[in-house]
Amino acid sequence: MSMKKKTFLMTAVTFAVVIAAFIICQVLIENKLMSRALRGQLIPICCYIVMAVSLNLTVGISGELSLGHAGFMSIGAFSGIVLAAWLKARFPELSDLARLLMAIVCGGLFSGVAGVLIGVPVLRLRGDYLAIVTLAFGEIIRNILNLVYFSLEGATLHASFNQPVLPGKFVYNGPAGAQGVTKIATFEVGFALVLFTLLVVFNLVNSRSGRAIKAIRDNRIAAESVGINVTKYKMMAFVISAVLAGMAGALFGLNYSTLQASKFNVDASIQVLVFVVLGGLGSILGSVISATVLYVLPEMLREFAQYRMLIYAVILILVMVLGNNPTLRGIVNRVGESLRGKNRKGDKAA
Repeated sequence: MSMKKKTFLMTAVTFAVVIAAFIICQVLIENKLMSRALRGQLIPICCYIVMAVSLNLTVGISGELSLGHAGFMSIGAFSGIVLAAWLKARFPELSDLARLLMAIVCGGLFSGVAGVLIGVPVLRLRGDYLAIVTLAFGEIIRNILNLVYFSLEGATLHASFNQPVLPGKFVYNGPAGAQGVTKIATFEVGFALVLFTLLVVFNLVNSRSGRAIKAIRDNRIAAESVGINVTKYKMMAFVISAVLAGMAGALFGLNYSTLQASKFNVDASIQVLVFVVLGGLGSILGSVISATVLYVLPEMLREFAQYRMLIYAVILILVMVLGNNPTLRGIVNRVGESLRGKNRKGDKAA
């Protein structure tokens, strides 16, 4: 099978899995066969799928270890919340869907700007140095958000930095976060955002720019020697990843009535990185599946009470150990080779 056909097949399978999962969820919801707890997790699952796929663009495809992805998500979340509240006061005739879409776009734009500002000094570093600096930037963003205040007085938006005295009603109140948020996020919009993310990432990866990004990942010196602008393509992957994380953050923020910046600490970045690693570096479908399973797993283990996170950790260890087991890998490779052999025979017969 040629590389072009293999890429097309993987893309089609990924979209088919996501669409099939959406249809199954809709059928279960309509027939009231899905529990209330699982229904409440559908929108966060969509958000974390987008987060995992976007981080995979940086870590798996670009080959740069970033530990500040939750920072971009927080920027998107709170900028989206503030914009949605202002739009409701200024343009009450706007529908919830219109406000949600505008908030998602706003979250992506603000996160993209933050990605450029952070990427210019940071992307000159590599390896452990890059990981440490992005981790620091994520914490800086979270602490800055604790010093920002927004309030609405009628249709007028007031803002201040480190001055918690503003007229009107607070929309975002520093360390207390956003309170009284109107929940307008929907599962349908979350599904559309997942499809948009997959479309953007697959188009980038399979384009000329995507091949340049992978060439830089595989051998930076060789890529520079043939005239590839390393800084440009690394910045491209980093900023697109930040934009998608911000869009996911806006959807995530508008799914809760209250939200604090402490939600987006380093643990959140590590959690998304776990999704990427367990799904496979560079595997988009793997990120989709691992984000879904690992986000739902703690809820499924809730009956084990205080032992559920211990069991969750043991499962993660077993998955990593078995995934790197040479015997198991050999079995999987042999099965794959036998399937490819059958496909070749079928092609010759046709």
